[in-house]
Amino acid sequence: MLVYVCAWCPGALLCVSQYTGPVPADRESPMARSETSPSRAQRSSPTQRPNACCFCWCCCCSCSWREDENRGRMKLPETKLETITNCEACTKPTVEEMKQWAQSFDKLMKNPAGRNVFREFLRTEYSEENMLFWLACEDLKKEINKSTIEEKARVIYEDYISILSPKEVSLDARVREVINRKMQEPTPHTFEDAQLQIYTLMHRDSYPRFLNSPIYRSLVQGGSRSSSES
Repeated sequence: MLVYVCAWCPGALLCVSQYTGPVPADRESPMARSETSPSRAQRSSPTQRPNACCFCWCCCCSCSWREDENRGRMKLPETKLETITNCEACTKPTVEEMKQWAQSFDKLMKNPAGRNVFREFLRTEYSEENMLFWLACEDLKKEINKSTIEEKARVIYEDYISILSPKEVSLDARVREVINRKMQEPTPHTFEDAQLQIYTLMHRDSYPRFLNSPIYRSLVQGGSRSSSES
């Protein structure tokens, strides 16, 4: 028996033993017998062949561990601000601004660029309507003209509150009842309770995943590299 050091996992012992005993005729394939040349038959006995048997303790644990470690070091898919659809006009954020988005959800939502990036993430989770509804409510709050308020409130209701809408947001029965009552005479604050509920949903549910997403992490890493190179 020969003892070697496994090339893939230093410290692991690889034992190789050579079996040179007779090979049963019924185990030798017809193809192998037909392909054996006369000269080869003269060099080795037709009833004997080497049979390598390897035992390596690392194959089931250390090698798989190294494979998982290498996967963890794979480069994140690069995301650039230029590729993100701008729902709102905004200036390019600095690295410090992007890092502040991780400090609190409020800081993210108060930054137009942060909202655009977060909206892009929500799109990957098929929940973009939450951000669109929140933005529509913010826009409604700025209106002072009564007819415009009524029209925008109607559009918001049809787009995000109606159970027939494909963009319906998730609201509880109490909030829906309040909205239906307020829609009889809409004001800029008709959807205030619903907006708060969706804001809380995004904060508790989507925001933690956003901070660990490739979209956000790639932007911060890319911005840090650009700053160090300049």
